[in-house]
Amino acid sequence: MNFYGVKAIYNFEMSRMRRTLMQSVLSPVISTCLYFVVFGSAIGSRMGDIDNIAYGAYIIPGLVMLSLLMQSISNASFGIYMPKFSGTIYEVLSAPVSYVEVVLGYVGAAATKSVILGLIILATARLFVDYSILHPFWMLSFLILTAVTFSLFGFIIGIWADGFEKLQIVPMMIVTPLTFLGGTFYSIDMLPEIWQTISLFNPVVYLISGFRWAFYGVSDVHIGISVGMTLLFLFACMAGIWWIFRTGYRLRT
Repeated sequence: MNFYGVKAIYNFEMSRMRRTLMQSVLSPVISTCLYFVVFGSAIGSRMGDIDNIAYGAYIIPGLVMLSLLMQSISNASFGIYMPKFSGTIYEVLSAPVSYVEVVLGYVGAAATKSVILGLIILATARLFVDYSILHPFWMLSFLILTAVTFSLFGFIIGIWADGFEKLQIVPMMIVTPLTFLGGTFYSIDMLPEIWQTISLFNPVVYLISGFRWAFYGVSDVHIGISVGMTLLFLFACMAGIWWIFRTGYRLRT
């Protein structure tokens, strides 16, 4: 394992976060704070509890997960797309680092940035809503697992994209709607039975449900199923990246 190569890629990507704090950290934190103000304080004060949890506190896991998914995908996809766009990807591929080490550097940095952002949002939420974390270890574990999984997914998107507009198609047109329909602002048990069944085909339901369980011990689906679905998607992304480097898909041309 070439740890110097991994460290070089990792540090380069992390330095980009320090150079763009306004875009990388401040912007998503402010956007999420607006959700806390509108849905947590304004609307939440007029709504009843869900599963004996105040509405403002109930939506916190979903809002953190929304930011986590979007930032994981964006950081990883942009990180690998820019070397492709500028042509420096060939220097990376010809360097004495393996494909595993390249992925570790880019995905590790993207996941680290997303976890830091998620923790900042959690700390900021305390200013607007009072909440508790019943299982801190599992909360942090689920946070890291989700960040790594969707950073791998973002890495695939960055390889697939051949233009800046394609970097935004999947996060904006697919991930965001699935997140809003995945129980961010409600429990799927509140839906009619037919829509509860349809919601179970939304993979984001399992992410939000598992993350909410770590906070309050309540979930729409069993925590074991949530972890299993997340791991399944993780392995699928790993298989996709293995295929990309094996075939050179959009890397050698």
